[in-house]
Amino acid sequence: MSVTNNYEAMVVFSLTKGDEFVQEMVAKFKALIEENGALESVEEWGKRKLAYLINDEPEGYYVLIHYTSGPDFPAEFDRIVKITDGVLRSLTIRREEGVKKDA
Repeated sequence: MSVTNNYEAMVVFSLTKGDEFVQEMVAKFKALIEENGALESVEEWGKRKLAYLINDEPEGYYVLIHYTSGPDFPAEFDRIVKITDGVLRSLTIRREEGVKKDA
């Protein structure tokens, strides 16, 4: 029996290479996740103002990805995202299931 966990990855893309580049990168990361786990959802938040300049850029394209995979894949996904040209920032976290929010 293999262990799978739920993960959430936020990736912020540079807008200097155009919208087509961003869509290619989203498709690339979706395919990578599907090869190594199960893609749950992709939420494209679109162009948003950054809190501070990153590489002299005031805006980025935000994408939130939910997926499940084994415990080794998120580190590899993070490594690939960080070396990909055109990615300004990224963060992957493990989501806890069954957490109840107090009213």
